[in-house]
Amino acid sequence: MRRSLAILSLILSLAVPIAAPARESLTIGLSQYPVTLNPLIESMLAKTYVLAFVHRPITAYDPSWTLVCLLCETLPTLENGLARIETLPGGKKGIAVTYALKADARWGDGTPVSSADVAFTWTVGRHPRSGVSNSELFNRITRVEILDARRFTLHFDRVTFDYNAINDLRLLPAHIERPRFEAAPESYRTQTAYEQDSTNPGLYNGPYRIAGLERGSHILLVRNPHWSGPRPGFDRIQIRTIENSAAMEAHLLSGGVDMIAGELGLPLEQALALEKRQGSRFTFITRPGLVYEHLDVNLSSPILADRRVRRALLAALDRDGLTRQLFDGRQPVAATMVPQLDWVFAEDVPAAKYDPAAASALLDEAGWRSGPGGIRVNAQGDKLALELLTTAGNRSRELVAQVIQAQWRKVGIDLKLRTEPPRVMFGDTVSQRKFPHLAMFAWYSAPESVPRSTLHSTLIPTAANNWAGQNYPGYASPKMDALLDAIEIETDRPRRKALWRDLQRLYAEDLPALPLYFRADPFILPKGMSGLSPTGHQDPSPYWVEQWRWD
Repeated sequence: MRRSLAILSLILSLAVPIAAPARESLTIGLSQYPVTLNPLIESMLAKTYVLAFVHRPITAYDPSWTLVCLLCETLPTLENGLARIETLPGGKKGIAVTYALKADARWGDGTPVSSADVAFTWTVGRHPRSGVSNSELFNRITRVEILDARRFTLHFDRVTFDYNAINDLRLLPAHIERPRFEAAPESYRTQTAYEQDSTNPGLYNGPYRIAGLERGSHILLVRNPHWSGPRPGFDRIQIRTIENSAAMEAHLLSGGVDMIAGELGLPLEQALALEKRQGSRFTFITRPGLVYEHLDVNLSSPILADRRVRRALLAALDRDGLTRQLFDGRQPVAATMVPQLDWVFAEDVPAAKYDPAAASALLDEAGWRSGPGGIRVNAQGDKLALELLTTAGNRSRELVAQVIQAQWRKVGIDLKLRTEPPRVMFGDTVSQRKFPHLAMFAWYSAPESVPRSTLHSTLIPTAANNWAGQNYPGYASPKMDALLDAIEIETDRPRRKALWRDLQRLYAEDLPALPLYFRADPFILPKGMSGLSPTGHQDPSPYWVEQWRWD
């Protein structure tokens, strides 16, 4: 503890105090740096957060969890006639959904955002070697019908309950990206202009554009002169990456950053302690949300492929005690990946209870008997040794990992802890399934977000599909696939909720990931700043940055 305090004191002494933040600028602390800035490649939250200032999706969920248009004029519905059921060859039902892009939408170089961008983005998204992180939406669109420069109809191969939510169709500027993609689709993820020409104004269509960056350090945003929406309140915004949470706090107190992003900032317990000491200096906002902290399990491991072992690991964890002691009970224990705040949450699927005796019995049954030094061994004499990977610099996760290590040691499991910088962990290790056993991180989701990309067997990342998909555990269950398929096309809410219940029960039985808790994210803002509304889901607060103001 003395060493940690000394390091924090040194950081504070080296930080150069600056004057109160000027009205024309804002500096934001973020705990991770994006692996890429391409809207379709990788699923890292740091990228989503940064792009929210500079790039608008066609649709998104707002802070009240309502689906709204951001780049379109009117949200299509069956009721307003902009969506219509159509019969596909063979008699199957599909749906045609028509959107109109905002007439004044422009890329940062003045080029209009057009239907041609939609068609090109669809081409990239459905290409089997493009390396996009989530190709499911693009594969369901059988045809993009261009009606004119701004209006287009998407023809889907099925009717889903969320037919008009195309949040994942994040447009690429065809006039810049098309030559790079067509030259070599399989190399597009590294040849994209977002990677090689990141400050090109034509890549961005939001209220800001990226004017400068230093990889791993910071990104500078300036106003986009071709933005036609409300004028943003700051001439420039700097997003600074500070991966160590103690250093993040020190930079806030010294004036190195004006605010800390709630989406990727301080852990809750650190923010609560800071609020007690500095509550008069800053505005603290904490909103519970759809943020699922968990342990992804690599099911390719012979040890973890045994469901009895996975159930034992969960039974050996005192998650109630962990959240009570570390987070003041403000982060509820997760039964599955569906949070209590979501209307499809199944109350009769209880969270697994802390039961070391049951954990020991399951490990005995799986062939792991007590061995020398209390560590379990199998019949061949191999130790029950696992590795847990998580993000470096996140004090909360490091504490949780130490608790897990100690609790599993009590039932005879030898757990090695390892950390990696987020840009390495998410850019390569997790996305290419290189972690040997367990990886601790969080998934953000939208309201009633069907977890197809993380659970469907067709979305396991492999070299063959250029590491597309987010099913990092490698979970393949025909029952789960069938439930995911059924939920998406069930438009009757009571019947859909019943399917969701079945899905949660199966998840709790199979444990493709080990649920920990649902996070409540703390936003720390400068006094006098207004207009920021935490969303509590995967569409981050900067989608409405033009509402941020100094009072």
